[in-house]
Amino acid sequence: MIKAVIMMNTQGKPRLTKFYDFQPPEKQQELVRTLYSVLCTRPEGVSNFVDVASIFGPDSRLVYKHYATLYFVFVYDSAENELAMLDLIQVFVETLDKCFKNVCELDIVFNYGKLHTIIDEIIFGGQVLETNSAEIMRAVEEISRLEAASSTISLVPKSVSNWRSR
Repeated sequence: MIKAVIMMNTQGKPRLTKFYDFQPPEKQQELVRTLYSVLCTRPEGVSNFVDVASIFGPDSRLVYKHYATLYFVFVYDSAENELAMLDLIQVFVETLDKCFKNVCELDIVFNYGKLHTIIDEIIFGGQVLETNSAEIMRAVEEISRLEAASSTISLVPKSVSNWRSR
């Protein structure tokens, strides 16, 4: 099971924190700070897999990728395959690139809702739902289309709105 998905910049500011097992907000902040201290001290060229049992509890592993100014981090247990988790980060980044045309940190900051939609299409309740980037984009586009259509629907019947304008 995936325990958490965390995206943070190189200064340690979280851009996405999604915990699939309940953690109080204070504990989440503490975990992100501790995680950042571990990641920023790791030298270049070392493995992207980290044993984080001391941080997230027993049977916890972590995989991360560092792209430009962002760390993409997945925390998972032994039921998940390490290489599959690394590949899932790649799927997530590829989908973000397709969605935002060469994603950058500002895209993440200003499109927070779309970011959550994408991660929810990939992972739900700690379980992987979809790994095909094209299918994920199709679902995200459909959700965006439905949101746009629902914003044009008036909850006030025309007869009432015509009466008010008199």
